[in-house]
Amino acid sequence: MSGRAGFFEVEILDWKTKKQLCFLDKVEPNATIREIRLMFHKLYPRWYPARQSIKLDPKGKSLRDEEILQHLPVGTTATLYFKDLGPQIGWTTVFLIEYTGPLFIYFLFYFRMPFVYGLDERFTSSPHPVVNLACICHSFHYIKRLIETVFVHRFSHGTMPLRNIVKNCLYYWGFAAWLAYYINHPLYTPPSYGKKQINFAVIMFLLCEAGNFSIHVALSDLRRNGSKTRKIPYPTKNPFTWLFFFVSCPNYTYEVGTWISFTIMTQCVPVGLFTLLCFIQMTIWAKDKHCTYLREFKDYPSLRMPIIPFLL
Repeated sequence: MSGRAGFFEVEILDWKTKKQLCFLDKVEPNATIREIRLMFHKLYPRWYPARQSIKLDPKGKSLRDEEILQHLPVGTTATLYFKDLGPQIGWTTVFLIEYTGPLFIYFLFYFRMPFVYGLDERFTSSPHPVVNLACICHSFHYIKRLIETVFVHRFSHGTMPLRNIVKNCLYYWGFAAWLAYYINHPLYTPPSYGKKQINFAVIMFLLCEAGNFSIHVALSDLRRNGSKTRKIPYPTKNPFTWLFFFVSCPNYTYEVGTWISFTIMTQCVPVGLFTLLCFIQMTIWAKDKHCTYLREFKDYPSLRMPIIPFLL
């Protein structure tokens, strides 16, 4: 049989035990990994495609759905390895759960529910206008995220392991409660420089939110037709996207800027610590995405840094 002209045979082994799970014969050379996942799913219904990780090497990276069998470095009898990723949950559902929590948790502290600060302070309000402003900004941020989740974001990976949702919710919900507790506390003191500090922070906040939204729309437009192929994002006519000239992940840059402005607005130590953690995590994500761009595109713009122009 000719190496690339006839059918392929595909052997799928367990990635850990190397036990053969199935043997697929007469597989078309132009079959995609997605199609192979579906064939495997017919034999093992409990392992639906999103739960499968198919690899060329037991310790290697998962093959992408769109990769074609005959283009892989395999012979006419291909050996692939299967790993069970566990129960999965869709990214849209994940984000809706993660972002709805902080929105409502913050209100528990803002309205000073009886179990928060004690009966003497129940349902009272802060005399400081910045507390009301902080609630508006915090709510706006998460409502914007929810709207983007439903109408803007297009996910290259459709699901996430269900077990991660608990960890993610603890992070978002826990920090929302921590920030809200101190900002809405009866003993909270407003920023040192008064209205000037607050007004500066509000302007910075709105600009960063607009920038973050603009970047998400620009990234979504790259996959307008449902394509999962990675493309190089470039600046558009929208000035907020011009940050693409200097960084690979301006959405993270604007996100960090949003929380810096919220820190300045509230002058609250827990908000500053949360902002620092956000910056560290987003820097890790940005570096990883930046390296992926460099690896996949030889003509990737050399001036770009991962998250901070000219520095990082």
